[in-house]
Order: sequence, then structure tokens, then C-alpha cells
Amino acid sequence: MSSLTNQVVVITGASSGIGEATARRLSAKGARVILTARRLERLESIAADIRAQGGTALIHPIDVTRRPSVEEVKDFAVAQFGRIDVWINNAGVMPLAYMEKLHVDEWERMIDVNIKGVLYGIAAVLPVMIRQNSGHIVNIASVAGHKVGLGGAVYSGTKFAVRAITEGLRMEMVGRYGIRTTLISPGLVETELLQSITDPDALEALKARASKNPLSSRHIADAILYALEQPESVAVNEIVVRPSDQMN
Repeated sequence: MSSLTNQVVVITGASSGIGEATARRLSAKGARVILTARRLERLESIAADIRAQGGTALIHPIDVTRRPSVEEVKDFAVAQFGRIDVWINNAGVMPLAYMEKLHVDEWERMIDVNIKGVLYGIAAVLPVMIRQNSGHIVNIASVAGHKVGLGGAVYSGTKFAVRAITEGLRMEMVGRYGIRTTLISPGLVETELLQSITDPDALEALKARASKNPLSSRHIADAILYALEQPESVAVNEIVVRPSDQMN
């Protein structure tokens, strides 16, 4: 029996990509997953498939840029299951662009989703986990949080912020409340994120440095699973996962 059996896991951005793959992977290990995103029809389809495989999956709409929306998800999870064991801040956007293009609306969107969305998730679940004296918060960052690429100044800035926030939270939680943190930093993954890039120059710069064999979302789900299945005495605080041929 997996240590995840009957664990209650909330996943943001679960309608595709890493979030969907993680929901499927963890539910197969016995976790009770709550899938959240804006695309309810897509969530319904994924949850129905998980249930058909014998898993437990519920859905709830979320807008991670609105704190009340995130709080609603937390309240829903607690009302359904009485606890939250794992909260995965996965929702993110990546509209890369050269700064001279002045895509200020995209800058603001990245800050709202990639930084505020993570903070709102932490703010929602932390009181629950403190009351439980247990819990695990997983934040999805990027290798862009370790090194800035051309066209990725603002995106990298948001992911550097997620790294700093996660490390600060880790330091505050060490030895207190039984709460662990994990930062997952993927390299190039085949997801819908690339479709959000509106600057052709930034897209070309990304393609020039991209791996020819990108990761699948399942690879990142496996990394998350590895961190979550460790015994309580072990904290996997950060995992970087790149394609084997990705330089940066």
C-alpha cells in the first residue's frame, strides 16, 4: 500500500499538462485528488476517467489570481474530506517576450498567476496544515528560476520568486507543524505553455536552446510522486528535472 493511500491532494492547473498527469499518477497510488482549474468541462472529463479507473477525484473551479476563489477550493476540500494533506501549486503561464516589446499586460498576468497564485495557495492551506500538524506543499517552478533565457526576463523573475518563497517557507516550517515543502523545477516539457508565447522573436530564441527530446508531463508527475512518498523523516526540498540533452 502506498503512503499516499487516502491522502487528500489539491492540484491547481489540473486541466492539462503537469497538473493532469499528476492527478492521474497520484490517484493511481490511492490519493483522493481535487482537480482545480478554470476549464470545468476538461476537469469533468479527467475526473470521470480517474473514477472509471477506481480512483477518487472531485473537481472545483478556481481562479488562482483571486484569493477568495482559492479559499473556496480550500473550504471545499475540508468540507469533503476534513483535511488537506498535499497542496500542489501548479497553475502557471509562460508568455515569453523581449522586454522591449513592452508586453506589460503579460508581465502582470505572469505576476498574478505565477507569484500571487502560489502565495494565495499557501495562505489558504497553511492554517489547515498547522491545525493538522502535518502537510506537504509542492510548488512548481522551472529551470528558468535557476537561469534566465533570452525573452524570459519576467517569466524567470516569477520563477526565481517561487524558489525564494518556497525556500523561505521551508526554513520557517523546519521542525514545526510537520509541514514539508518541495520545489519542482522542470526543464522543457511538452505542455500548452508554449502556445501562450505571442512574441515570435522570444519563441525562436526558446526553440534555439530547446531540447530535441522534451520531457512529458508524466516525468514531472513521477518527480512529485517521489517527493511525496518519502517517509516523514525525509524532506525532498528541491528537484530539477531536465531532458538529458538540455544545456540550460
